[in-house]
Parts: sequence; structure tokens; C-alpha cells
Amino acid sequence: MIKLDKFSLENGLRVIVHQDKSTPVVAFNVLYDVGSKDENPDKTGFAHLFEHLMFGGSINIPKYDQPLQKVGGENNAFTSSDITNYYLTLPKQNLETIFWLESDRMLSLAFNKKSLQVQKNVVTEEFKQVFLNQPYGDAWLLLRPLAYKVHPYQWSTIGKEISHITDATMEDVKNFYNNYYNPENAIVVIGGDVELDQIKELSHKWFGSILNVNSQCRNLAKEPVQNSFREETVRRDVPVDAIYKAFHMCSRLDENYHATDLLSDILSNGDSSRLYQQLVKKQTLFTDINAFITGEIEEGLFVITGKILKGVDIKIAEEALNNELSKIINEQLKQSELQKVKNKVEATLVFSEVSILNKVINLAYMELLGDANLINQEIKNYGKVTTKQVQNVASTIFDKNNCSTLYYLSN
Repeated sequence: MIKLDKFSLENGLRVIVHQDKSTPVVAFNVLYDVGSKDENPDKTGFAHLFEHLMFGGSINIPKYDQPLQKVGGENNAFTSSDITNYYLTLPKQNLETIFWLESDRMLSLAFNKKSLQVQKNVVTEEFKQVFLNQPYGDAWLLLRPLAYKVHPYQWSTIGKEISHITDATMEDVKNFYNNYYNPENAIVVIGGDVELDQIKELSHKWFGSILNVNSQCRNLAKEPVQNSFREETVRRDVPVDAIYKAFHMCSRLDENYHATDLLSDILSNGDSSRLYQQLVKKQTLFTDINAFITGEIEEGLFVITGKILKGVDIKIAEEALNNELSKIINEQLKQSELQKVKNKVEATLVFSEVSILNKVINLAYMELLGDANLINQEIKNYGKVTTKQVQNVASTIFDKNNCSTLYYLSN
């Protein structure tokens, strides 16, 4: 049970405090409710670009990292389709330093041409290295627009193409910042050996006077139901053929989310999972195979990816994969098999609570979903999933007309 306190400032900033006297460090997390789904389709990759720009200096602090490192702090950030998240740890006696740093870059970034160009170059190089210059790197750049035709989940956080970043203007990035980097669009979580009154005082002192420059009303296009099988075939200079299957699934807050997550574990969580045992070990059709969910807030994807053993026809491998998906729909799922993956999930959730940093990150995300206290319901939500629910979910998801398949062939 993770205990927490919550309060909000007049400007709309939500603050969550989790007291943990067992740790000498304080973890601080700032979640901004903006991800790649909020981007203009013709100007993608901005949320990720801002993850980099936010470390470039703010109006009163030229270099963000320097004062943080002087007080023994470490920091990082990540971007997803739904959020941009900044997190750090530092000794508790230096807590006010991070309030100073984070409030200043929420107040006003120090936009300048040099910093913008540097970060554009960094992101462009990342695009090339991760997505274009390594085997199978562009698979998601192909799979997302194959699966999504309307919803902005159709592009990756890196963006649709490099030109969207290289062509970004100072006006573009300032508008994005003013639209989304506001107190009412942020959630701050502090965890460690701290006192609620202390955090309230510091929050009001450093964040209370920041105004909301602009407000955005999110109005995302809803992806229509997929009613026909989609496929795309590409050839690349890769060692072996690969297959990528994407099925539309429910949203993060749907009652079937936890069952869907457990379904992916039954298929592919460790060497004892179904797909590994049948398709890698017994039938020796794949060298590796994975099933996972994207886990986005809105309707996401249930994805199966596999590398085909050299010399095996990709259609034969696909047929064997489809047979395994049919089995989980049509054959009785044993309670023991479901319980095994439930136990693994529970162990993972319990272990995640050991880290104060993991706790503040997860609390921020749960607050975005509706209430930080949801974090204390996760084990229970997984525990109450039944075998019948898992099979019902499988029969809904694994419909051929709900599938988009990328055949990634070697030259």
C-alpha cells in the first residue's frame, strides 16, 4: 500500500507527496500531459524534441545540469505517445534546488537559435541511428501507419520523417511550449523523507506564481473499427525475415485492459510461454518471438513480432503463429497457466515499489489516468481476471480483419 497526499495550486498544478523515511534521497517527477498524439500531423516529433530542449537552459538558469550535479542530483526524461516525463533524484537536504530548477523551466525556457539547432541535430542523429541505420529499425515507422489511419498514434514519438524536425522554426517550438508546458497541464510528484507541509510551502513558493500561457482542448480523431486485413511487404538488408502483427485492443482504462496484458504474458513471457515453446523450441520456425501491448491511454495495439529461422518460408511460420492464436481462443485455458503469469505480474509490481523513483513515476501516471490511488488497485485488478475473460479478449482481438501485418523480408 503506497500512502500519498495530494493538493493543487490555484494555477491548476497538481502535486502528490509520498513520504518514505527509509530512503536518504528524494525523487522528483514532473509529468506533462503532452505526447506525440498532440502534434500537428505535418509537424511531428515535437514532443520528443522538447524532451531535449528542456535541458537546454531556462530564463534564469543557463545550464540545467550544472547546479543539479553540484548538489548530487541525477536526472533523465522520456517521451511517449501520451506523455512527456522528467524525473530525478537528489539528496533530501538539497530538495529546494530542484524546485528552483523545475519551476524555472516551467516558467520560461531560454529559447535561442543555437540551442534549438543543437537539439535538432541530436534528434535528427537519433532518428538516423535508431530508426534508419540499424536492422529492422524502421519497422515501427511502417507498422503504425499501417494499423492507424486516423488517430495520431499512427506515428512514432520520433516523428514521421526527419524533415519535420529539421524544418522546425523558433515560432513552431515556442507555440508548442506555450500550449502544453503549463501548470494546469502538469503533475508533480515528490517521494522520500519529506514532510507534506514542507512540500506545500516549496510548491507555493516556486510554482504558485507561474501563469498558464495558453490552454489546449484535446480533440483527437477516433480510429474507426478495422474491418479488413491489412498487409505490407518490404525488403531490406537484414539477416533474416521478420513478421510484425498489430491488432487493435482496448484503452488503458478499459475493463479488459488487465486481461489483455495477461494474455500477452501467456503468449510470450519467458522461455516457458506458449509462443516460445511451440514456435521456437518444438517447431523451430522462429529464432525469437514476442507478444506485447503498447499500453497507451487510448485504444492501443497488441503486437506480435518474430524473427523467422533462416530457410523457413514466412507464410508457413505465419500459419503456425495463427494456429497458436486460435488455440488460446478455442481450447480451455488452464487456471494454473493464468495464475503463473499473475504471479509474475504481482512480483514485478511489488518489486517496482522498492525504488522511490519508480514510485513517483508511476504515481504521476496514475494521477493522469484519473487518481494516483489507482496504483494500489493494480495487483487486485490483475488478480480478479478470469480464464474466460482472457479467452473472450483473445477472440475479440485475434480477428484477421483486426490485424495489420508487416512482412519484413531479407534481400
